Amino acid sequence: MGAGLATDHIMVEGFLVGYMYREEPDGPTDSGWRFLSGHETQEYADVADNWAFYDLNTIANYDRAVIPYLGMKIGAELERISGTNEFQCV
Repeated sequence: MGAGLATDHIMVEGFLVGYMYREEPDGPTDSGWRFLSGHETQEYADVADNWAFYDLNTIANYDRAVIPYLGMKIGAELERISGTNEFQCV
């Protein structure tokens, strides 16, 4: 399925995905998915070193709740329903 960008809050610090969206991919291996915990400040998100590309399978291994949504089209924007493993469109 390709790769997606995820913040260190998820991949290093162990937060669950709280917000995810899909934009036009940046290249042939990019799925367009972007994953944030929802705890990032704008200043944090603006620092490129706080983001990295990961295979979507790797991101799904960190938070399996994202799996049912990965087939959504470009333009999808979802946030986790508090206290659940489900997301809702925003």
